[in-house]
Amino acid sequence: MRLTTLTDFSLRMLIHLAIEPDGRATIAEVAKAYRISESHLMKVAHLLGQADYVTTLRGRGGGLQLARPADKITAGEVVRYMEPDMAIVPCFADAPCAILPACGLKHRLRAAREAFLAVLDATTIADLAQPQVELRSLLAIAA
Repeated sequence: MRLTTLTDFSLRMLIHLAIEPDGRATIAEVAKAYRISESHLMKVAHLLGQADYVTTLRGRGGGLQLARPADKITAGEVVRYMEPDMAIVPCFADAPCAILPACGLKHRLRAAREAFLAVLDATTIADLAQPQVELRSLLAIAA
């Protein structure tokens, strides 16, 4: 199973916001810290805003901040939002398959997907934002 870059960048942005000392950052700051494209992060910020994971602050000192506490946002919910089609194989999306009536693979892959999501459901953004001191250092965020 592979997550899209959009999901990866979404989780990274949320982690960045969770470790910011004042709880806010600009898209440019996040892009610089992770060395990724601002244009990609603009789309990420827009989608995270639509889902009420982040809020935007306008004006001087503006930027983005978490819309909820980091311990109230799970990685699982973010992944499900950013990856609406979690069909690992075509038969998950009701594609025709000759062995479907007797197939054991589909059920095991579904169980694997659910186990993967269960781990992410038990993981909050606050969990991913640890150890904060080391993460801030790696991302060049002043304490």
